[in-house]
Amino acid sequence: MPESGSTYAAAGVDIEAGDRAVELMKEWVKKASRPEVVGGLGGFAGLFDASALARYQRPLLASATDGVGTKVDVARRMGVYDTIGRDLVGMVVDDLVVCGAEPLFMTDYICVGKVYPERVAAIVKGIAEGCTLAGCALVGGETAEHPGLLGADDFDVAGAGTGVVEADRVLGADRIRTGDAVIAMASSGLHSNGYSLVRHVLFDRAGWALDREVPELGRTLGEELLEPTRIYSLDCLALTRTTEVHAFSHITGGGLANNLARVIPEGLRAVVDRSTWTPGAIFELVGQAGSVERLELEKTLNMGVGMMAVVPADSVDVALTTLADRGVEAWVSGEITERTAGDAEAVALTGDHAS
Repeated sequence: MPESGSTYAAAGVDIEAGDRAVELMKEWVKKASRPEVVGGLGGFAGLFDASALARYQRPLLASATDGVGTKVDVARRMGVYDTIGRDLVGMVVDDLVVCGAEPLFMTDYICVGKVYPERVAAIVKGIAEGCTLAGCALVGGETAEHPGLLGADDFDVAGAGTGVVEADRVLGADRIRTGDAVIAMASSGLHSNGYSLVRHVLFDRAGWALDREVPELGRTLGEELLEPTRIYSLDCLALTRTTEVHAFSHITGGGLANNLARVIPEGLRAVVDRSTWTPGAIFELVGQAGSVERLELEKTLNMGVGMMAVVPADSVDVALTTLADRGVEAWVSGEITERTAGDAEAVALTGDHAS
């Protein structure tokens, strides 16, 4: 009897499971919308009514893309899939808002070894919740099944976002002046950066399990590691509406100094005082468990600061009040000074963290 012909399903791709995943995620995508969104889920492209930009004199579109990184491995190990979507959104929209752009919409890309509809829907739920927190719409995405390249339980998540800002209101290095204050906004934890180091230290070297109760954290290790990235976009936009802001810096991979340096102009320097805050316990635990030197920690992790704002000195009080009213812990962490011939770096970290 002749051998039957090959099929897509035999190759490991389950189209029916993909369709089921789409049906399950529809209710969440519907919640992450804006009035400008045209149509619903299921088209080949998401539609956004650009006539809404007519109120701008010279609208500039801002675009950013990112992923969640190896934090997805923690989600996979724990079997918790509805939080990493918020990490994805945070990584994208908080890059957009750095230039002062309002995030408008996002698309996502989920790559899996095998489509488990409920799992995919849970990931999309987190993305939709993140978009709601960011004030943007989730207008579409793609779920790709890659059997043979990924294991059945393996997956990755990425996304892209678009925002808009008035041309004469773009924030950045050209606005920063000597005497400006540097305001730090607290992170919710590790966010979504440095997990290759964290996993190596806590899993491979220390041998800790995800269900390990850690007294210093007040919860299990897994719960701490899956704490979603804080999304600052609406908070930052609120600042730009209530007071003068010169620049933002999203503290992600590379740490505080490297990211803040990206918005410091030639000839000036940001001096940041570590003693103005105490990093969360997770940062000290990673350092101790892996004998990681402070410089290595600081160039890899956010050390308790997820976003920074550079504002004129006379804007500080309004800025701090605005952030406090929005539930964001923030403080003055430093200032902008002239850079002298002996100042090699654009950012100087001084002092020791408060205990």
